[in-house]
Order: sequence, then C-alpha cells, then structure tokens
Amino acid sequence: MDDEVVQRVFHEGGRDYFQQQPSTSSSSILQSLPLHVSFDHGYYLLVKSIQELREKKDGLVTVGIGGPSGSGKTSLTEKVASVFGCTVISMENYCDGVDEGNVLDSIDFDTLIKNLEDLTKGNDTLVPEFDYQQKRRVGYKKIMSASSGVVIVDGTYALHAKLRSLLDIRVAVVGGVHFSLLSKVRYDIGDSCSLDYLIDSIFPLFRKHIESDLHHAQIRINNSFVSSFREAIYKVKCRSESSDEHPGSSLQGNQAQTDNFIEMYLRPPSASEEAGINDWIKVRQSGIRYYLSLGDQRIVDKHFIIRPKAEFEVGRMTLGGLLALGYIVVVSYKRASTTVNYGKVSMSFETIDVLGETFMVMRGTDRKTVGTEALKMGINGPWLTKSYLEMILERKGVPRLSTPPLVSNATVAGSQETAIVAPKPIRVTTTLVTGLEDLSQPWTRSPTKSKTEPFVATWHFMSSDSSHHDNTVLDFSHEATTDPSSFRDTVKLAPMPDSYDLDRGLLLAVQAIQALLENKGVPVIVGIGGPSGCGKTSLAHKMANIIGCEIVSLESYYKQVKDFKYDDFSSLDLSLLSKNIDDIRNGRRTKVPIFDLESGARSGFKELEVSEDCGVIIFEGVYALHPDIRISLDLWIAVVGGVHSHLISRVQRDKSRVGCFISQNEIMMTVFPMFQQLIEPHLVHAHLKIRNDFDPVLSPESSLFVLKSNKKVAYQDILAILDPAKFCSSVQKFIDIYMRLPGIPSNGQLTDSDCIRVRICEGRFALLIREPIREGNFIIQPKVDFDISITTVAGLLNLGYQAVAYIEASAFIYQDGKILIEVDHLQDVPGQYIQIKGVSKDAVAAAGSMLKLDGSYTTKSYLEIVLERLPTTERSSGGINFQQSTRLLEIVDFIQSQGCSSSSESSSSRVVSPIEGIIEEMQSKIRRLEKWLAINTVLWTFLMSAIVGYSLYQRRRQ
Repeated sequence: MDDEVVQRVFHEGGRDYFQQQPSTSSSSILQSLPLHVSFDHGYYLLVKSIQELREKKDGLVTVGIGGPSGSGKTSLTEKVASVFGCTVISMENYCDGVDEGNVLDSIDFDTLIKNLEDLTKGNDTLVPEFDYQQKRRVGYKKIMSASSGVVIVDGTYALHAKLRSLLDIRVAVVGGVHFSLLSKVRYDIGDSCSLDYLIDSIFPLFRKHIESDLHHAQIRINNSFVSSFREAIYKVKCRSESSDEHPGSSLQGNQAQTDNFIEMYLRPPSASEEAGINDWIKVRQSGIRYYLSLGDQRIVDKHFIIRPKAEFEVGRMTLGGLLALGYIVVVSYKRASTTVNYGKVSMSFETIDVLGETFMVMRGTDRKTVGTEALKMGINGPWLTKSYLEMILERKGVPRLSTPPLVSNATVAGSQETAIVAPKPIRVTTTLVTGLEDLSQPWTRSPTKSKTEPFVATWHFMSSDSSHHDNTVLDFSHEATTDPSSFRDTVKLAPMPDSYDLDRGLLLAVQAIQALLENKGVPVIVGIGGPSGCGKTSLAHKMANIIGCEIVSLESYYKQVKDFKYDDFSSLDLSLLSKNIDDIRNGRRTKVPIFDLESGARSGFKELEVSEDCGVIIFEGVYALHPDIRISLDLWIAVVGGVHSHLISRVQRDKSRVGCFISQNEIMMTVFPMFQQLIEPHLVHAHLKIRNDFDPVLSPESSLFVLKSNKKVAYQDILAILDPAKFCSSVQKFIDIYMRLPGIPSNGQLTDSDCIRVRICEGRFALLIREPIREGNFIIQPKVDFDISITTVAGLLNLGYQAVAYIEASAFIYQDGKILIEVDHLQDVPGQYIQIKGVSKDAVAAAGSMLKLDGSYTTKSYLEIVLERLPTTERSSGGINFQQSTRLLEIVDFIQSQGCSSSSESSSSRVVSPIEGIIEEMQSKIRRLEKWLAINTVLWTFLMSAIVGYSLYQRRRQ
C-alpha cells in the first residue's frame, strides 16, 4: 500500500504532471487512496513521496499542508522539514493587517502565488513577515531559490483552489485538538445536537472555506494525538521572596524573555453542582493568538507538577463559539512571565494579578535534572503543587452553578470586548436531536471514536471478601475511617472495564498508583505484563520518570537461560522473586539478582530498598501477570500491540504479495505460540489494559539521525569530541539474519525493504521490519530495538520465510548521553565503518565535521555493502558466499529446533489429530528437502565456478 500511495502522488498529481497529462483527474487518486492514515504513517508517506518526486522531476518540489486549526499540520511540517532542511512558508505571514488571521479574505494570496512562482522558476524571492503583537506586516525576508529543493506551504488554506495548481503534493491533516474538542463538547452537552451544528459554532469557517479543499489532498492524515505524558514537562514552583527578585543575581548575564498572557477557564454548560476543574477548558491568550487545552491536565507527585508538553493554537472565533454554546468563563487572570533558559531547564518569575503574588518556576523535560538544578541554585522550597487556578478558587471559594463567575463582570466583559468576537450564537436545544449514528459523516469531521468518553476515568476499590462471590465496588472518600491494616487485606483496585491507548493508559496508571498510595499506603508494587515487543518496558520507564521509582525486570530472575529461550516460564526463580516482594512489602532491604545476557547466567546481586519517600516499585516482564506472580502485586497492567501487532501486519502484507491469504489467528499461533498459551490468558485479569498502537518505526518522535562512513578514525579523536564526565564504552558482537518470502516481486536484487532483519546480540533477538528513511547523508532510523523470542523467529521460518543473507560483525561503542559513536568491523569486509548517532541532527552533523568525515558518508546498509563485494553468481543465487551459507544453515537449524521444542513444550496439552500429524510430518520433510536443495545449489554453483575457472586457466597456458 505504501508504494502504491507514493506512486500515485507523483504519477497522477502535481503541477508538472497535470500539464503533461491534462486528461488525468485528481478524483481518480481520491477513489483509490485509503480513507486516511495515522500521523506517523502520513509522515512516512510524505517523506517517501517527496524523495521519489524529487528523483523523477527537475526543479523545485512544492508541498501544501492544510487543515483546520489545531489539527497538527504545523507539527507535521516541522517534522518533515527536519528531514530535508527545506524552506517552510507559513501562511500566517500573509495576513494583510486584519487581526483575524484565519479569515480567507485577510490572506494576501497574490503575494504568496508570486513567491511560489518565483521559486519554481529558480528566482530568489521576498516573503513577508507578520507581527501578531503589532497586528501588521513588519518587513520581508529573502529566500534563495537554491537553498532547498523542497518548499512547504503550511496553513489553514494551503490547499485552496488558488494554490493547488502550484503544488506538487497536497496533504490534508484533520484530527488533533480539532476532533478532540468536538468530542469533548459533545460529551459536555450530550447528544442533543449533531456534529455539524457543533462545527458551525466553534469552527464556523471550517465547512464554508476549508473542508471542501481537503478533499483534493493526495495524502490524508487523521491525527489522533492530543496531549501525552510520554514527553512531559516537569516543574517545581515556590513563592518568590520579593516581587523584584528576578532582575537580581538569578537572571544576571542571561537573555531573559518577557511574556504577558490572559488565561481563562471555561466551565461546561452541563457541569455538576460542584464544578470539577478537570472538565474545564483552558484558553490562553497571547496577543491576538489563542491556545487551548482540554481540562486542567496534570499530575502532581511529591513537589513536582507534571504537565503534557503539547499546546494547541485555535482561532479566536473558537472561543466565541464555545461561549455561544453555553460555556461560562469562570476564572480569568493575567500572568506576566520573565523566563531565562539554562540549557535543559528554564527558570521563570511569574506574577498573577488576581493573587497579587510572584512565583518562581523551574521547568524541564527530565525530572531528576529539574530537581538537581534547583538544588544547585540553592532553591529548596517550600514547594507549591497547586495550580494558579486552585489558588484562586481557594481564595474566592469554589463556584456553584447558581452563582455568577468569580471574576467581576467588568473584567470579563472587558476581556471579551477586546479579545473575543463571537459568531452568531447557536444555542443547543432539544429540537436539534439527531442520532449521530444515523448521520453519514465525512472523514474531515468525524471524531476519532464513535462513542465519546470522559477525559479522566475514575479509579474505584472493591471488596475482596472470600466469603462472597460478588465483589462490591466501593468509592472511598478522603475522610474514610477504615482501619488501614484490614483495609489493605480486604480491599483491592477495581479493574477498568475498557482498554485504553498508550497516552491515556499512562495517565491512568499513574493515577492508580496515587490512589493506592493514598488509600492503602506504602509500598505499592506494580506489575506490567505483555508479549515481547509490546512496549511494556518503555511504559515502565515513562511511569518511573513521572513517579521517581525503581524498575525491576523479571528477566533478572532467570536462573539460567539455555538456547536463547528468554520466554520460558520454568526458568524463572519464583522463590527468590517471592522473597524479594515479601521483603519489599514489609519494608526490608532485599537483594535482587543481576542477570548477564551474554553468558545467559546470573552474575550477582544488588541491594534494593523501597523508600518511604517514593514507596513504589515496578516489576515488568512477559510473565508479570502470571497467577503465581500477580497475587503478590497491587496493580496489574497489561500491554498489547507495538511490534507484536506490526509484525503480524507485515506477515499479512508479505503473504498477500505472493498470492497467499493467511489469517491473523494463524499467524499468532505460529509466530507467538507462547503468547497464546501462557501469556494472553492472564492479561484479561489486569486492572488496566493498554493497547499500544504507537509505531516507533514510522514515528518522527523516535528517530535517530545517523551518519555512516568507512573512513578510519583514531580512538583519541573520538574521545576528544565526547564529554569526558559522561563518557562510557562497550563492545558488542552481533549477527544479522535477513529473511524473505520466496515469490515477492523484485528486480532480481536482494533489498532491505523485502526482508525482515533479525539481529542476534548478547543472547537476544531484535527485529527490524521496515527500512529506515535515507535523506542526503543521513539515515533516519528508529531509536528502539524490538526484542523477540527464538520461538518467534522459528515461527517466521515455519510461515515460509527463508534466511537469504547473513552478516557477522563486532561493534565498539562510545557515548556521552548526547552522541553515540559506533565503530563496526564486518566479517570478510576490510576496514571499519563508523556510525554517529543522536536525536539532534545538528549535533550529529557537528560531530561528523569534528571527526573530519565530511565527503565520506554513505547511506548504504551493511547488506548492500556485503552484496556489492560478492561475485554476480553468488549474489543472485542467495546473497551470501559458500562459507557463510554453511554457517547460516547451522543457525537456521538451531533456531527451528529450539523454536519447535519450545512450541511443543508450551502446547503439550494440545491433542493432534492423525491427519494433522501427517501434514506436519510432510511439511517437515519438505523443509528438510528445501534445505538440502539450497545446500546443493550453493555447492553446485561453487563447483561449476571452479571448473570454469580451471578450464580458462588451461586455455591461457596453451
């Protein structure tokens, strides 16, 4: 599907191809494209489309990315621009001075068209710059035509009819805060009005001026991302000793930034008598720009306030529409802020006019760094964890529905007169009842879920009295007088009835821990279980970063691992695990084992103590929810998806390409037999079920920028560019096996895109199922590895995949936390290859320049490098030479033998019918014949090459 979409983008769309093929209609593209793709998938498709179109045509490639306010189009533009380093033209700069920037009539299309025409003709051009504080155009900026081969136009009206003829690729982005706000409002006001009425109210320009243009897009993206604690902001806050402290020593010598905001909180029209601030909508006004967040979303842990990183800009008319629908401005205040950045953290002095106080706030993306920097600066509290909203409500009293807003009428009216222009009010009445399920909603305005749900679910406890079969759900208040000891023994967390995505699940997991700490006390012992590659380890580390707790992997409890069987439950030392949990439960120090992955044996112990300050520990592993383990845990979390589901999709895609249909259940039984037998039955009992749909292979959020060179670099030169205080090094040996389904269409050459790569390193199997992006000198690859079991690899072989290539190498790794430098030595390939890896493209490029690698980079994979060195006959027959084929067959035999034995052990209770036994025996014989055929082919090729070579030698002698 990916290749088809990319091909249609430049074969049936774009300005040059419309001129060459006037009879082609863009509607043919829309009919054959999928309804929409995810943000990650759309990013990948857009990058590949730009690359292929750039190769197919001369001159500039122009891209338009359009969509409603808050859909995520600007975020997509930034991610794509980070890959290409291309020119971005924001339509916000083409306002003609009118302060309503999203009104179609206020956009200077003539200047924008002239700028695009100049660039496509190879001429430099001047683009305008608009200042939103001054509400006018303040100047022009020169763009060089030769600076980039790609130009992106980003804006609400980027797909307008006036621009479409100048665009090669048209991308529509919907969703994000756009869909989420619609879902939130519908949840708040009930089913008494259709989505069309809501859109006309809070997005009045969308259907009239924007939606029709989005249907002309070649790539349609539905951005379901709203706000995530995966990349959270951690902050600590305290009162400033004096209001004039910030010009003092703390900020001297640093560049300070001053901002002034108006922050408003809107209460839903159907709010309960005592308003819950988590259900309010927050709007922040900065000049004539508005930013919206759905609810007062945050987590408080100890003295840290943790907030989602994302904030969404909306149009001014959106705020007026919400007021017209019945939302009430409950609280409004002004916030003046002076901020200085100190590397990874920032320090702000914020003055709140309603409170009449100044507060010092430190922010950063890492919890430990924020705490450490605060101590270095001598700031030790007393810390405040209440939001400004909570402080105002405490001072004035919680508002009731029968009372007017807390701020004075003059203040609210004044702010509305100067900052809010509401459209014609559209009130919600019972006469507008229309069943949402009966409406045929287009893709541009459908919420991401057919049934909306509360933004914050509520955890409850239930009685677990063994004398009763029915569990009673109890909602304990803060004033509960239940005896703590009996409460711990008789009351447990009630499971959530539904499953949740990773973002919502992360928030709920932290809230569950906080509820347990408050109602049951310390310690709280958490278990996170799920199949290999589902994302449980990543979830555990994100939870630990928020809570500040310890993580223990159940893999540490393997007594000894033989033959790569890391998913064998019988290898776990359950007695030691039970003792450690018992020690933790009773507040004693305990010694947890350390397991050496390379040797497959226990290498020692480390002391662990769960402190009263934190009181939380997380055990994560494949079998964390097994009945023998979960009985000792307080919170059970199940995770599915991730590479688990993506591998199934890849197998289904490959099988369909060779003309073979295979069901998802059949793939599961073959590739993940241990999961179905020993893991899946226990996940259904979890308190919290998380489905991880995040695709770390496609997502720009998980990208590593890599530069690769075969230039020799001295060890001293590497040390010179790394931070000596954070320097560490290691040595690894790895084997890469490439597996491919026979019959997949290709051009005769073995390529990475046709193969599934399995890396064996330190006794582990890691999977790569999609080729990375290559752009210029950079390779853009995921920064995560996906561990799988030997049973999974054997299952792929049983599904028909054949091992077609083999690479063995050793790697010397040097890193300092920002940059990782890897020096690889490939077997049978002379010299070395150096790879520089990092999340910052500029930092990686700078490190390469310091090592004097400019001009020597290659984006070829090691598979391509090895294949280029082989003779043509060996390259076409199997992709490996004779010596490697023998070693590869030995590895394949070992994998299949161990995988089959693991599968048979896990399914010993399964009765095999006589006909199944006959079929399995025949399949086994066929596989053995295929192996011998492969060996004979390689030997025959080698023998014929020797005979031909000898005959040529004899002729020359004669």
